[in-house]
Amino acid sequence: MEDSNLLVGLDIGTTSVKAVVADSGKVIGAVTTPNSGMRHGQIVDIDQTAVAISRALKGVAEKTNAKIYSVVAGIPVGMLQLETATGFANVGEEGQEVSNEDVKRTIRSAIHAAAKDDREAITFLPSRFLIDGKTEVDDPRKMIARSLGVTGILLTAPTGSLHNIKKAIERAGYHNNFFVPTPLAISSVALNESEKTFGSVIIDLGGGVSTATVIKEGQIKYANIDLEGGSDITNDISAVLSISKRDAEQIKLDYGFADPQFASKNDKFAINSVGSNGQQMIDEVYLSEIINARLEQILTRLGKGLAKHNALKQPGGIVITGGTSLLQGIDSLTANGLNVKARIYQPDQIGMRNPIYTAAYGIVNYSYKMLEVDYLVNSVIYGFGQNVVEEPVSKPKTSKNSKRTVSNSESETKEAYNRNKMSARDDSSTDEENNNQEKTNGLKSFFKKFFD
Repeated sequence: MEDSNLLVGLDIGTTSVKAVVADSGKVIGAVTTPNSGMRHGQIVDIDQTAVAISRALKGVAEKTNAKIYSVVAGIPVGMLQLETATGFANVGEEGQEVSNEDVKRTIRSAIHAAAKDDREAITFLPSRFLIDGKTEVDDPRKMIARSLGVTGILLTAPTGSLHNIKKAIERAGYHNNFFVPTPLAISSVALNESEKTFGSVIIDLGGGVSTATVIKEGQIKYANIDLEGGSDITNDISAVLSISKRDAEQIKLDYGFADPQFASKNDKFAINSVGSNGQQMIDEVYLSEIINARLEQILTRLGKGLAKHNALKQPGGIVITGGTSLLQGIDSLTANGLNVKARIYQPDQIGMRNPIYTAAYGIVNYSYKMLEVDYLVNSVIYGFGQNVVEEPVSKPKTSKNSKRTVSNSESETKEAYNRNKMSARDDSSTDEENNNQEKTNGLKSFFKKFFD
């Protein structure tokens, strides 16, 4: 392809690492590799996690013919904390045009005011800017002002946990450009605008952790975390049937059902149990009863938290995703158990039709939809770039046979971001211009609703 604007989304999970490469928002490759360096959502071995990250990124680089240096990683909801933040900065006594630096100083003031010693900023989501204390705007740049204020939500993560993620990515040989809150990334692809506005619950059934996040008016209203997931189901199968964890995982995927009513006693498979003579035949119903027992425990605990916060009456119902949602019948089990409507979400792109990729896909989708003000926020938090380029940047030409590159340099990160934002301005196609405007207005509305 002649023009290339690549971004790599990295989802570091308890049992696997997922990497998704997108070119101008379109997914061109996805890879998942096992991870043995984490337990229940926390890194317990940086080197093992780094190995998993390296394998995933090298695998997706080979698959997409890309030369990868940097990524955008997700931060799970269990690490996030939300703080209301307000900042203020003087622009000029006589009034002058608001610049990028004025916006950055205002944002820096808000982040500094809400920051805590044991936590680091992940992102800041502005709900509104205030010109001279009275005029509310979405983007104050180029406007005349004496002072500039901002109000929004600061999302932070524990310093120690964040350090471990950064170190694992570095040891794998890559650079993390910035972090994206995973629940917002998932909501950007799994929920439509109505579901985000009027209220929905995202249940992410991961390998080591299961989470329920309430999204309403674009906000994270509530989150409930259960420290059990797909790996615990695998352990149950291994213990009950006296087979290895590897065999347990495979038969779970091949023959398991979340809801035993979908299984059949007539469909059987052979296992080699430890201490037994020869093979044993196990029917699907028995296996699914083992699976169902653990799943019901997880869903009951998540449901109690949701019910306590009156979150089971969201108009959008429950959207289920994550690797464990591959188990057939999980939607009916959830709907019947919690008395809500439920559906499963998985990406529909070729080569990525698996709910295990939802978070990584959401990360690239969320990142590509960021506005220039959001880039200014990240430049304050992560220190890359000095100013957003005011004029459109021409996209460089590359031959079809050349290797696509995802770079980690600060200047190239800024340039790639602006190429993505500015390229539509040079397109003469009315349909593409209208589509770009619709996306921009939609995201502005999303961020505004997030804090209203």
